[in-house]
Amino acid sequence: MRRRNILCLVVTLTAAPMSLQAEPPPFALVFAAASLRTALDGLIGPAREATGVTVRLSYAATSALARQIEEEAPADIFISADVDWMDYVQTKGLVRDETRVDLVTNRLVLIAPSREPVTLSIGPGFRLAAALGAGRLALADPTAVPAGKYARTALSNLGVWSSVASRIAPAENVRAALLLVSRAESPLGIVYRTDAIADPNVTIVDTFPETSHPPIVYPAALTRHGGDPAARVLAFLRSDRAMAEFERQGFGRASR
Repeated sequence: MRRRNILCLVVTLTAAPMSLQAEPPPFALVFAAASLRTALDGLIGPAREATGVTVRLSYAATSALARQIEEEAPADIFISADVDWMDYVQTKGLVRDETRVDLVTNRLVLIAPSREPVTLSIGPGFRLAAALGAGRLALADPTAVPAGKYARTALSNLGVWSSVASRIAPAENVRAALLLVSRAESPLGIVYRTDAIADPNVTIVDTFPETSHPPIVYPAALTRHGGDPAARVLAFLRSDRAMAEFERQGFGRASR
């Protein structure tokens, strides 16, 4: 009889009511342009430490992320690689207008495999087609992906797009374009400076003049699903601590 009482006591103590169990920590799902991967991966821990929020990251081409948000993907924060796609989701009421900020900036560069360096100066009419030889130019899809659109605009303004338009190796995002050059599958590619810095297997041939394309700005905003945890994460991403990491990875601070 005494043993039965002890067993009952144990059962009573272990069957704790749900209300007494620890609640899971808050989290925020961030949809971010693929070119932000290295910097944001390095900020997951500091963000959790500073905000108490677990950050989950989903990377892809900005165009793909915008379409997913339009289809009701449960993102809390959207960080775009260009202004146009942020304008697109904002016009459709998919982000909270008052939370939109310009987060960081970037530069556009021409790259080559580190083991097969190329000497070429970017300027009007520069000999890009000749430098490709029999190879193709790697860049993100110039019809939709920001990095590819910037590249096409820059090459058009410099008067060389027509000479390479039929020799493009289009990739689904800028990191995929980077990989083509990193593996020496393409002799040259156009990516963001931060991507080139992140991969030791590529070298920067030259940097495109800022006047050859629109400013490369990364706007960020809470989606209409984003609540207080997401707001805390976005505020952290604008902090001096986060900006130091962005700058270490080659990004610039946005003017506003």
